[in-house]
Amino acid sequence: MKYFEQAKEIWTKYVPKNGQSDIVEGELIRAIEKLRWEAQSNGNGNWDEGFEMLASYILEILNDNDVFKLDTLSEIQSDVNTLLTSEYEPYLEDDLYDRLADRVIEWHFAKKGPIKRTINQNLYR
Repeated sequence: MKYFEQAKEIWTKYVPKNGQSDIVEGELIRAIEKLRWEAQSNGNGNWDEGFEMLASYILEILNDNDVFKLDTLSEIQSDVNTLLTSEYEPYLEDDLYDRLADRVIEWHFAKKGPIKRTINQNLYR
């Protein structure tokens, strides 16, 4: 992971012990780590709409052609698609999760964040 220290700082500052972050970058890092934990520690045994919402949120935010070039956007889309289609075969390697976390930090730098967000009342994960 290229931006481990920056991701750790966002986690520490903006991800609450319980519930969603009210900062976009915090929620993105939280979503990635929730998806990683569910796959690696639980084999996606609790996979449901909540996890799909987390993966979709990552794509919604990072699919930003003002920040990323076409090849990077394709990689982001492919990585998120891998997560969205991994209910029965969880993606267990760190590379995909680390790559997405690096993209969050690059997005954060480009947007000169942190960026505030509204909590999604329909998300319970």
